Amino acid sequence: MVPSLGQDTVQLRIPQPPAPPAPEAPPKPRKGRDRYLDLLRALALARVILYHNFGWFWLPLVFPSMGVMFALAGSLMARSLSRPALGVIRGRLRRLLPPMWLFGAIVLTGMIIDGWGPNSDGHPGWWWFKLLFWILPLSTPPYGDSLHGFNHTLEPIWAQQLVVPLWYLRAYLWYVLLSPLMLRGLRRLPWLTVFVPLLLSLILNAGFFDHDGRIWETVTDFTTFGSCWLLGMAHQEGLLKKIPQYLVPSLAPLIMVAGLWYLLTRPVDPSNPTDIESWPIAQALWSFGYVAMLLHLSPSWEQWPAPLERWNGLISLLNSRAVSVYLWHQSALVLSIPLIDQLWSNGFFYDHAQWLLTSQWLPLMVAIPLIGLLVLTFGWVEDLAAKRRLRLFPWPRRQRGKRRAA
Repeated sequence: MVPSLGQDTVQLRIPQPPAPPAPEAPPKPRKGRDRYLDLLRALALARVILYHNFGWFWLPLVFPSMGVMFALAGSLMARSLSRPALGVIRGRLRRLLPPMWLFGAIVLTGMIIDGWGPNSDGHPGWWWFKLLFWILPLSTPPYGDSLHGFNHTLEPIWAQQLVVPLWYLRAYLWYVLLSPLMLRGLRRLPWLTVFVPLLLSLILNAGFFDHDGRIWETVTDFTTFGSCWLLGMAHQEGLLKKIPQYLVPSLAPLIMVAGLWYLLTRPVDPSNPTDIESWPIAQALWSFGYVAMLLHLSPSWEQWPAPLERWNGLISLLNSRAVSVYLWHQSALVLSIPLIDQLWSNGFFYDHAQWLLTSQWLPLMVAIPLIGLLVLTFGWVEDLAAKRRLRLFPWPRRQRGKRRAA
């Protein structure tokens, strides 16, 4: 008799092999350098050098370098603030201050040798206190207005000419310190935050306030380019892509026209063309609209387009040594003058090439190799500050097997 299988019958289960682990998602590739931003930074540096040599009033209109540079710095700062803010600020100061300290040590030594000292301004105690701004440039570092010029080899105002670039470092320092607060405001009230510095510039420069003093010059620079810095942060945060695509091309030109109208309605000096850099409201409006258009058109190149590939080395070099080029280019322009003066005693140049000695192009031709020499001599401090491998000449290396672009 065959027994029946009831409900209590035990069913045998064949053990199954364990399922293979699910493959891990490949890590997202880290986004490389944006070559478009590198190109803008290189163009900004070149424009600054040309402007300080020629003084052409139309150059800041063709390309407002300072607004562009602050916007690029704001974009990089917003990208870095994905990490703890205190560490980011410390890192930015570490990259910024050592090149300035080296520059300041050399300039201060030269000024003291040329007769500058505590009694130069009649306030010895205040003189020593102001020297602290050469360590932390929260305000303009002191300098000698009129020196001996090393036995008349240089102009008496050579120190004043050399320290011209330091205002940018002062403004940059304040932007870095306030960036965590600015980014928080940008994420909560984005467009109100972007326009606040621009509105403050309009109010503070409307003629109701006294414009003298260290605090005023710091506030003026901050409000003039603060909206450009915030535009760079908004670009990094992707806020510009969230608005209708027609909005920026429609409004930015109107803002630029407003800045140009303000500039053209200012009092005219018949001996000098009206320079936009002398009028903060005009510069703020023009730079804001120009930067907004550049960021709106941003193609975000991870690789160079073929026509620009040949300029990769020069653009990469300028970006690697941006602080050094900016700090030392004015020194090269100042030193070019006494070198050219020596040619006047040469009979050939005096008889046949006075047109060359009086040309504005000759100081630039002399200054360019001097800039290269100064950057080669002092630029390594940027690698040291950034904790990179020291390179005297950071020209990018060509990849093996990669043919040079036509």
